[in-house]
Amino acid sequence: MNRELITVIEQIGREKGIDKEILFEALESALLSASRKTLGASDNWRMHIDRKSGDLRVYCRKKVVTEVTDDKQEISLTDAKALNADAELDDELELEQERPPQDFGRIAAQTAKQVILQKVRDAEREGIYSEFAGKEGQILRGIVHRIEKRNVILEIGKAEAILPEREQILGERYNPGDRIRAFVLEVRRTAKGPQISLSRTHPGYLARLFQTEIPEIQEGIVLVKATAREAGERAKVAVASTKRDVDPIGACVGLRGTRIQVISRELRGEKIDIIEWSHDPATFVARALSPAKVSSVAIHEADSEGQPSATVIVPDNQLSLAIGKKGQNARLAAKLTGMRIDIKSESEVEAERAPSDAVPIEDRSALEMLPGVDAALADVLVAAGLGSPGAIVRAGREKLGLVAEVGDRADAIYAAAEKLVAAHRAAHEAKATPEVSQPGVPQGDQTPA
Repeated sequence: MNRELITVIEQIGREKGIDKEILFEALESALLSASRKTLGASDNWRMHIDRKSGDLRVYCRKKVVTEVTDDKQEISLTDAKALNADAELDDELELEQERPPQDFGRIAAQTAKQVILQKVRDAEREGIYSEFAGKEGQILRGIVHRIEKRNVILEIGKAEAILPEREQILGERYNPGDRIRAFVLEVRRTAKGPQISLSRTHPGYLARLFQTEIPEIQEGIVLVKATAREAGERAKVAVASTKRDVDPIGACVGLRGTRIQVISRELRGEKIDIIEWSHDPATFVARALSPAKVSSVAIHEADSEGQPSATVIVPDNQLSLAIGKKGQNARLAAKLTGMRIDIKSESEVEAERAPSDAVPIEDRSALEMLPGVDAALADVLVAAGLGSPGAIVRAGREKLGLVAEVGDRADAIYAAAEKLVAAHRAAHEAKATPEVSQPGVPQGDQTPA
């Protein structure tokens, strides 16, 4: 062992990107394995290479005993005291051997080589894992190396990553040599080394693209609060501003849409709706259904699975727009808000609120049909003696206005109660009056031609 060894180890360390201390330890382990024939199979031997001079030293650990039965494992108390005055029975002393082994033989040398190569491979794999483990949730650039069973294998520096078919944008085609960007989904250890899984369909990829392309998001002036995607088709992004004078939507769209167009092109023309996030759940749900116009939103408590829901009422001419093609707009809004969303047209709601014998106007269930009256407000109205639409109409608008929890909803609630009572009364009067048919005009079709 000499200085040349240190030079070689330092060179390998630089080329492979491995700490030279790991290489020294690998070499020491390899030399120890190669010396088993000379030193014996016991595990009380240790080799050390001087990091400066390259000299090899061999140490043997022995137990202090009264009577020695195995001189490779034990040392007498007298000999131990001669080496170390503080030695006691059952202590272990590490002794340096005067003549370390010089000739390892062909098989021993081959063994040493295999151990060193394995250690280097393990160190390389661990280095790659350490490098990419902290990059989960980030965007990486790679070059398409090959395609295996529709899975795309990319070269990313010294590592290979896989873009599975399920994580590819529908309709995209890749060829060897193409440069693409992707989102790091997972980095995990395997028997063949670290496996890096990528995605181009994950909502996090969209959020990272916004961060990359929009300076205000990089600086923390604009925040991406939520994203929802149907990759390659449409996406929704909720953004918020930390400064009152900054329009978060305008910052993301850019002058004449230049910023959002760059992101859309990266996602194969994916249409992106940018909406302003709101602390108020009802407002956020209404905005999430953009571009549809919403009449009202009622938020309901979480169900047994812990998921809240919302009932959204839209004008009749906005119903198809709110639902979207094959329900896409409603699905994306539900993903964005984390709620189950039930969309109804105004005519649908009117039909549900129509008086019937099953839901009389003197019933609390009819009270909860009034706009703006949820279960909590219904409890307050019942306690105030206004437990039904009929009771509200009999008491009058003034008494309804005295209930503090009603607030500025009093006029709307009272008007709806009046309308419901009137419709109920008219329906019962119609039932009480027998229908008179005119000669020559069939019943049920009295509309003149």
